Amino acid sequence: MPHQTDPVMPTENGVPEKTRLNLGFVPLTDCAVLAVALEHGYFHRHGLDVTLSREASWANIRDKVCCGVLDGAQMLAGMPLAASLGAEAFQQPMVTGFAMSLNGNAVTVSNALYRRLLDTDGEAMANRPLTAQVLKTLIDSDRAAGRPPLRFAMVYPCSSHNYLLRYWLAAAGIDPDRDITLTVVPPPLMAGYLQNGLIDGYCVGEPWNTRTVEDGLGHVLIASYEIWNNHPEKVFGVTRQWAQQHPNTHRAVLMALIEAARWLDPPENRAEAAELLSGPEYVDAPVELLRAGLLGEFRYGKGEAAAAFPDFHVFHRYAANIPRRTHAEWLVSQMLRWGQLKGPLDVAAAAAGVYLPALYRAAAAKLGLPCPPPDHNAAGAHDQPWLLATATHSFDMGPDRFFDGSVFEPSSAPMPAKRP
Repeated sequence: MPHQTDPVMPTENGVPEKTRLNLGFVPLTDCAVLAVALEHGYFHRHGLDVTLSREASWANIRDKVCCGVLDGAQMLAGMPLAASLGAEAFQQPMVTGFAMSLNGNAVTVSNALYRRLLDTDGEAMANRPLTAQVLKTLIDSDRAAGRPPLRFAMVYPCSSHNYLLRYWLAAAGIDPDRDITLTVVPPPLMAGYLQNGLIDGYCVGEPWNTRTVEDGLGHVLIASYEIWNNHPEKVFGVTRQWAQQHPNTHRAVLMALIEAARWLDPPENRAEAAELLSGPEYVDAPVELLRAGLLGEFRYGKGEAAAAFPDFHVFHRYAANIPRRTHAEWLVSQMLRWGQLKGPLDVAAAAAGVYLPALYRAAAAKLGLPCPPPDHNAAGAHDQPWLLATATHSFDMGPDRFFDGSVFEPSSAPMPAKRP
């Protein structure tokens, strides 16, 4: 369990303890918050001299933050929890006070597998959530014929990619640990692995699904938003020790990130963001690939009409930046479900030790921005936009529906492991 003493809160007018920072990211569309914070001068505005370090994989991010080579980094939403709770190769208490983004991933398969799925049940394939049912039929047929299992990839064991892929497959009766082969591949390498026949499909963030589609190498089965509307995706993470030693610096970083995320929200700024991210220092991909998710013009297959997808990437709206305890508890529940953690475990306490909305609130207050109350509500209860009202402010919230209609109820009770 992580140490339960919250990192020291910043002083009211305290100057940053450290001004020269090295922050890491992985080349994905949703690194945009860090890129905009640097290129638009938000870090500088808050007294910080930041260098951004482009890392090849999430394992690199984990190791360099843990060892102090990076002061902090873009992280998968489950990474600070996994490192703090011992679901990683080694344990290092971490915290997050800022959620960088919601949504942004998709499940893509090779053309060969897509044709086999169409041949299996073309009618069901027209309904994206049902494509996992078709996949189940195909897997059963392959097993009966003695064919090897299909090979799928995701980006990191403790990622929303892994958990949402597993959730979607398991709902169709597919055991992701027994019925398929599931492996880890860094995001920029996914398209190449698919092209070379090393994998049959994958779950990854943008623009690496669009790259495969536009290169004519594969077809998207389902976007992660369609599995869980407005699911947690990336956070800004630091070690607990770093947060305790640099509370004013931490607040300054979060203030810059809040301003960058707010800038990214309006559609009129997304085209500029795509141009920025296309450079070799960031994602190093053609701007038209980056525009697909950022502008909500996402294509499932080459030559198909673009689907209107305004919430494919969410950076600030829907109170996206406050680290929600409900999101953290769901992620911990999946670590238990798939045997990455052993129960029983006080899930609420585990989440509360890592996801720290008080840090976000301190940064938002310094900027004069309203902040929603810490979230500890059920997830999956809203299939339409809704209003979160407090005594002083109202916040427009997005749907949080799971594709199968289930509802996740946070609980302070210990949760046992679901699998041996």
